Amino acid sequence: MNIRLSKSQIISNASLTITGSKSETNRLLLLQALFPNFQIEKISNSDDSEVMLEAIKNSTQNPKNPIQINVHHAGTAMRFLTAFFAIQENCEVILNGSKRMQERPIKILVEALRELGAAIFYENQEGYPPLKIIGKNLKKNKVTLAANISSQYISALLLIAPKLENGLELILEGEITSVPYIQMTLALLNEIGVETSFERNIIKVKKFQFTNSKFQTQNSKLKTPNSNLLTVESDWSSASYFYSIVALSNIGAQITLSNYKKNSLQGDAVVTEIYQDFGVETIFSENSISIKKTHSEYPKSKIINLKSSPDIAQTIAVTCFGLGVSCHFTGLHTLKIKETDRLEALRNELTKLGAHISVTDDSLILEISNKINENIAIKTYQDHRMAMAFAPLAIKTPIIIEEAEVVSKSYPTFWEDLQKIGFKIEKFPP
Repeated sequence: MNIRLSKSQIISNASLTITGSKSETNRLLLLQALFPNFQIEKISNSDDSEVMLEAIKNSTQNPKNPIQINVHHAGTAMRFLTAFFAIQENCEVILNGSKRMQERPIKILVEALRELGAAIFYENQEGYPPLKIIGKNLKKNKVTLAANISSQYISALLLIAPKLENGLELILEGEITSVPYIQMTLALLNEIGVETSFERNIIKVKKFQFTNSKFQTQNSKLKTPNSNLLTVESDWSSASYFYSIVALSNIGAQITLSNYKKNSLQGDAVVTEIYQDFGVETIFSENSISIKKTHSEYPKSKIINLKSSPDIAQTIAVTCFGLGVSCHFTGLHTLKIKETDRLEALRNELTKLGAHISVTDDSLILEISNKINENIAIKTYQDHRMAMAFAPLAIKTPIIIEEAEVVSKSYPTFWEDLQKIGFKIEKFPP
């Protein structure tokens, strides 16, 4: 399905409720499978989270033949489930994914799990899915990783750590990438009562057992000790597209988004600070945020290191292009191994729109642009963030998004929500 977005403007005081954070949801789903004494509400309705739910449900089976799990395009699910199935004793799994998933490396995580004693084997190409995993009781408790790898590898190990016989000591060598996502994982472990520490480059997680359904444990410092219900905050990566829309709109434009916290666990909440330079103010209420365009005086150039929040790089780059602001982003090396090579994809599609842009393996430089080409068809490369990052340009010019259904990976109601706030959308076959 392709979508044509006519030049649009948002309605006055628009309001939306966005689905729960995919990052929080997938972590909590895995923890709930390991420690089933708590409930989760407001979980993400994304494809990735549905994949996690289905895979965990299948893990309760005990067939004679290996369980076949297909995570499709869900990179988080592939990494988290690799660790999860590695500790499911007497469970044999073939973990597979889409053609693109079979091109995304997983050797770093597999080697770390093997170092702890896991039995994981490559079905085809060394270092890539599909994987054959035979669940075991892992007794070793120390592993060392390069610190600049994807935080999902690190989080995958941390999430299973409380179930390891002797806990886990994880040593990270070098400068750490995406610290907020590691801190999110540790915070959620703490939320259910697991003891952790993160000092310098050493993370320690203790073995953990629930004592009852109310999370009362001998050593728990649980924030909500009288409840076995955890609430997932709405997704800040999804909110970033509306920050872009407001930034590209006229002064006075405003959108209210529900279920956001001022002290968020999500690293992408940094959009509240970044978009101040684009004239966007964030007003926090008890359970929502209002984002409002307050001025149109922008810096000539925006220089940002996005190593802690690379998922919003595409959105900010498109915003800069739409506002005629040059930008220089660094810390983007993990974008090369996402659903697509996001740096090359950005270069290709922004160039079609009239941008002058260059990329390296970990950076992007965009020059000031004074013109946006109209009615350009944006290729999404089966990447949900490509579709959603470019959609806000409809505030400035008509644009076409190819394979628009890819948004279901993280935000299935994205196009419907754009229509609710005033976007003019026409769907047509590819």
